[in-house]
Amino acid sequence: MQQSLLSTILSPADVKALPEKDLPRLAQEVRDELIRVMSDANPTSVGGHLGPNLGVVELTIAMHRVFETPKDKFVFDVSHQGYVHKMLTGRLPRFGTVRQYEGLNGFLLRTESEHDCYGAGHAGTAVSAALGMAVGRDRRGSDEHVVCVAGDAAFTCGVTYEALNNVAEQTKRFIVVLNDNEWSIAKNVGAIASYFNKIATHPTYAHLHEKAAGFVEMIGGKFAKDLAHKVEAGVKNVLLPSVMFEDLGLRYYGPIDGHDTALLIKTFEFLKTQNEPVLLHILTRKGKGYAPALEQPDKFHGLGKFEPITGKTISASSPTYSELFGRTLAKFANTNNQIVAITGAMPSGTGLFSFAAAHPDKYFDVGIAEEHAALFAAGLATQGFKPFLAIYSTFMQRAYDMIIHDIALQGLNVCLCMDRGGLSGDDGPTHHGLFDIGYLRHVPGIVHMQPRNEDEFVDMLWTMANYHEGPIAIRYPRGVGTGVQPKEQPRLLEIGKAEVIKHGTRVALIGLGGMCELAEEAAATLEAQGISAAVINARWIKPLDAGTIEFFARSAEVICTLEDHVLHNGFGCAVIEHLNDAGIKTPVVRIGWPDQFIEHGAVDILRRKHGLTAQNAVEKILAVLRPSATAAGEKSVA
Repeated sequence: MQQSLLSTILSPADVKALPEKDLPRLAQEVRDELIRVMSDANPTSVGGHLGPNLGVVELTIAMHRVFETPKDKFVFDVSHQGYVHKMLTGRLPRFGTVRQYEGLNGFLLRTESEHDCYGAGHAGTAVSAALGMAVGRDRRGSDEHVVCVAGDAAFTCGVTYEALNNVAEQTKRFIVVLNDNEWSIAKNVGAIASYFNKIATHPTYAHLHEKAAGFVEMIGGKFAKDLAHKVEAGVKNVLLPSVMFEDLGLRYYGPIDGHDTALLIKTFEFLKTQNEPVLLHILTRKGKGYAPALEQPDKFHGLGKFEPITGKTISASSPTYSELFGRTLAKFANTNNQIVAITGAMPSGTGLFSFAAAHPDKYFDVGIAEEHAALFAAGLATQGFKPFLAIYSTFMQRAYDMIIHDIALQGLNVCLCMDRGGLSGDDGPTHHGLFDIGYLRHVPGIVHMQPRNEDEFVDMLWTMANYHEGPIAIRYPRGVGTGVQPKEQPRLLEIGKAEVIKHGTRVALIGLGGMCELAEEAAATLEAQGISAAVINARWIKPLDAGTIEFFARSAEVICTLEDHVLHNGFGCAVIEHLNDAGIKTPVVRIGWPDQFIEHGAVDILRRKHGLTAQNAVEKILAVLRPSATAAGEKSVA
């Protein structure tokens, strides 16, 4: 049996040592391994970003063939397409553990390998970070290359252009690779996508394809420059007055076939010699080499375990919160013409694909541009509309200034819908939505809430759509909830009014959102030990239900708050602050995430590790109760 080439790749040096004729075979083996590890052919698979990685196989091989990491620096935008890079830099033996607890991270991570010079997880960061590295190199007087790989979706991010605006003034040796596959997660939208399409479909590109073989043989000095100028001149005829990147001070090359390994290698060898900032435009296919991924690029951008032959995944028995959000909002919009929905390149991830299908005229995908999305929503709100801005909690951080300066300060009717509020499991620290309570609860005039289950989620959306005036936010978790079927007719919820699930006398457990389940479990354990415990569904982060919290704090010996959020500046802090201001001294035990970035892994594993369990809540409560009980016993004996 022929030995696998991929199994012999223990470092980038092994990629360089392969005969060039073997590189296509290596590319195929990499694709086979990607599909195997992400699918149920790998028993421990949790899925991953399959489509993006299938699209950059030849690119990554060519980069490692020409450059030398860790000396040379590869900065991948988002870095979800870094799996191939991991395989070629000594991590192949552990690749089957990707995105699993204590396994490889699903993104690049500086602490994971010396070959990962920059970590990421959000879009639009690469050009700025790579430019900083290049300027640092120049100031230090070293000679390494800095290569920035950014998908075309990254060019819908404003920060990318902020960086491009500074490149030519700050450094001379700098390589940007524009990996153009026409997709971010969904199909790319807007003028930038159209701009790239005009370049790719211009006759000059077809001419370049015809000359590719000669380019491989002849590339160097004069020929390459003549070819680049021809491409530039051809594109200028379409996009007057000139190629945008040239105007920004980057010499433009391309577009070229991003799946032609030999062409990529020769091109990079040439670009290494250039003493000016350059941009190489390559065309790739997201999901290349795997038919199901080519047919459904959005699904295979990032997915769970799937069947490798057909690409089929196992659907959850209940709709996810995201799916329920999209369906519910579409239903509300049938009778409410004020409702519009906005997302930042995430129609599938936020569940808005169903809304878009039902109400295309009320749906807006602005690309990966969260700041613009928030400002756009603010503008719509001034015209009498009620925008529902659906963005992951961790991505909403990017629009923080707009939330304060443009939405809250003006009291605008914008609904912030923060998907993935709480731990995001195997996606890791860049995607955990553990900070939104902290960054929103101090904003004047904002309302913030979290549902206990699917039924209450629909009630909260109904309240947002039909009752509240002013900025309002809702956080909800990734995946499915408890399976509670929403009522046919939603009800309006009284803002700032909690729900008492169970009365009790000695302990009051206040759960936020899905943590009510842990609160009920802890209460049952306490009751089994003869300790009466109340359970309250907080519902509202801001405003707090001051009356209910004060009532139980005055009658109980211990308050326990439970939240899927960091403890610092979280919901429990809000309760402590309120009780302090009210002069109530009842001790508060808090269950939540510690003051650190939480690693990736299955949610249940991470909750056990970091103490977000009913048992830990009980132990902390008993530690407070027992001294008082002991003191009471001693007093009685005396």
